[in-house]
Amino acid sequence: MTPEFIVLVITGIVGLTTPILLAGLGELVVEKSGVLNLGVEGMMLMGALAGFGVTVMTFNPWLGLISAAAAGAVLALLFGVMVLSLNSNQVATGLALTIFGIGVSSLIGSKMFQGRITPVFGSVFPNSLAKDPILQVFFGYSPIVYFALIMVPLVAWFLKSTRAGLILRAVGENDHSAHSIGYSVIGVRYAAIAFGGAMAGIGGAYFTMVITPMWSNELTAGRGWLALSLVVFAGWRTWRLFAGAFFFGILMSLELYAKGAGFSFLPSQFWAAMPFLMTVVALTFISSRGNVGASAPACLGKPFLP
Repeated sequence: MTPEFIVLVITGIVGLTTPILLAGLGELVVEKSGVLNLGVEGMMLMGALAGFGVTVMTFNPWLGLISAAAAGAVLALLFGVMVLSLNSNQVATGLALTIFGIGVSSLIGSKMFQGRITPVFGSVFPNSLAKDPILQVFFGYSPIVYFALIMVPLVAWFLKSTRAGLILRAVGENDHSAHSIGYSVIGVRYAAIAFGGAMAGIGGAYFTMVITPMWSNELTAGRGWLALSLVVFAGWRTWRLFAGAFFFGILMSLELYAKGAGFSFLPSQFWAAMPFLMTVVALTFISSRGNVGASAPACLGKPFLP
């Protein structure tokens, strides 16, 4: 294998990893606060729609990125109102959020943006670095990739070493105790939900602004569900989530390189399904060892009734 091919493989894996890493980091913070939001796929699609639409209309990818984060956060806060203020079931509401995001994004996207193309949100580095056959492995990515990589240590530091992060974890582990010493359980969870929605929105925007700069219905193709399983796969730990995201990225890249290498003895659908099959296998293995319940926040999915 030539160095250029190795660089191509690495950049491809990083590109496939970035959306689920962003969405997974957001969902990790949400679940650490004691809330289970199954609407990640819907928030990613709404972020993809908002980012694409604003970029097409303004030709400013930075405005598109901000709009994607805002769209994801708004949809997440709608979920927050339902589960925190109205005490609806978190699982049912999250599933409804995904259905809502899929439906609205498909309706608006197919009516307004079908066939439209947006400029690719490329690297901020000079072309001499970003297009170099070797150096592009470091400098050839979209700013969204660097943002995702920076957020990994920031989220780990926030949860482990800051007062706000310790409060968020306390709310997720024992909400009534946190409430009894004066912390706003609902306020903390609203903030976590908004952050998770913004991260999912940015992850969705990566599809329409970097990977495929054109609109296609349901273009996230189940990546939101991978992000959800990734949190469990990582045992609610930030650095394990980072490693798991790249593991899934490698699995997703197998579909592309298997086709290119002519591995015709297995159908293309098998390679496309490989990440999801491995998710089921990994989660089954972890569950069989009894580690899932011990690692999960104690109040995960439980409503707070002061």
